[in-house]
Amino acid sequence: METRILGKALKVSAICLGCMGFSHAYGAPTDERETIRLIRRAFDLGYTFFDTAEVYGTSDDPHINEELVGKALAPIRDQVTIATKFGLRFDFASGKVPVPLIPDSMPGTIRKSVEVSLKRLHTDHIDLYFQHRIDPNVEPEAVADVIAGLIKEGKILHWGISEANEEYLRRANDVCPVTAVQNRYSMMARHYESLFPVLEELGVGLVAFSPMANGFLTGKYGKGQHFDPKNDYRAAMPQFTDEAVDQNTDLLKLLNTMAAEKNATPAQISLAWMLRKKPWIVPIPGTRKEERMRENAGAAQVKLSAADVQALDDALDNMEMSAVFGGHKSN
Repeated sequence: METRILGKALKVSAICLGCMGFSHAYGAPTDERETIRLIRRAFDLGYTFFDTAEVYGTSDDPHINEELVGKALAPIRDQVTIATKFGLRFDFASGKVPVPLIPDSMPGTIRKSVEVSLKRLHTDHIDLYFQHRIDPNVEPEAVADVIAGLIKEGKILHWGISEANEEYLRRANDVCPVTAVQNRYSMMARHYESLFPVLEELGVGLVAFSPMANGFLTGKYGKGQHFDPKNDYRAAMPQFTDEAVDQNTDLLKLLNTMAAEKNATPAQISLAWMLRKKPWIVPIPGTRKEERMRENAGAAQVKLSAADVQALDDALDNMEMSAVFGGHKSN
């Protein structure tokens, strides 16, 4: 797989494997042995960039995802880039399911988080450490100062911010240069395109999460789809309702038409579209199926021209589509 540069010097595969779904948010967790097999298989397919977080887990084992990623990548640790995240903690006292998450980027919390993440990941350093969500109670300068210290100690090599806005990014970057932001971005959620000039100015990459609108843009979900609300967040996502399927007919037709022209799949078109937008965008699709890993990796070989991308943008700008989890393109 081709590689890209995030920030000034972090070399990663053009497609990142989002590992969250193996144990969190998308239904019953995958068996441990199968998870490890699939993550290693992803490496064989060309993925060298893997993303996890300390809060990707189950009610029985809230931090299991980091442990699984650590076990899977231990034999090839020096050949891969691992991204994980700090800054969210579980609100177990709420009694709610799924368990709510609370922002917590207090300096002491960050230092505790990095130590346990290093142990779970079976490594002595984290390649890319994201603040998972902005904590309104902690100034960006305070977060960046702690991160700068961790970089000096060699515990992390690069850092980033998820769901970053311009002000927060600039203030944090002034204290400790940011390598990447990890923001939601897809054909159905384009509101962060307004941040692109700032990213270009600062030399910050974009790791795009939910690049296929939580799987909707694969075109594989129709009416009558059922998701278990106890462990599958898609049960509450507006793009998966029967009404949304009707509202998104033109969107799916657009993807299918371009896919036929390029001998690709709708999923590959949705990824290739953002890869062609900027050389510093790296989409992070998640999957638990080997055939989908192969399909997503193949998106890096789908060649869209500037005219193709402009035609897709023009169509998206003037198209009716449903609401989507995380924000509509007009936001």
